[in-house]
Parts: sequence; structure tokens; C-alpha cells
Amino acid sequence: MKQVILNERCGICEEEKERGIHLYKLFICCECERNMIHTEPREEKYHYYLQKLKNMNQPTLYS
Repeated sequence: MKQVILNERCGICEEEKERGIHLYKLFICCECERNMIHTEPREEKYHYYLQKLKNMNQPTLYS
């Protein structure tokens, strides 16, 4: 039996990844999750992540 691996598009980096978390309807890959956790509010990247998280209501599963 062949194993099928489903990749999902990360709502942050927009790359297809195999592993990550779902935050409501938004899929976040492990790398972006780690980067978000370690970003300070004073950093420019913090505002980038905030803008991306606003897309949370949009589905990210692609066939």
C-alpha cells in the first residue's frame, strides 16, 4: 500500500509544507511557527506576521 503525504500551503511563507499547525483555518509550517515565537514586538518582522495572521479566515488546503 502506497502512503500518500498531503502538503499544505503555509499561510505565512506561502510554501507547501508537510508539517505544521492549524490555527483556526490557517496552516502554519513548523519553521514559521518557530520564527513567530521568537520574534519581538519591536522587530519589523513582527508586523509582517500580524498582517499574515489577518488571513486566518481563509482556507489554506490546496488539492
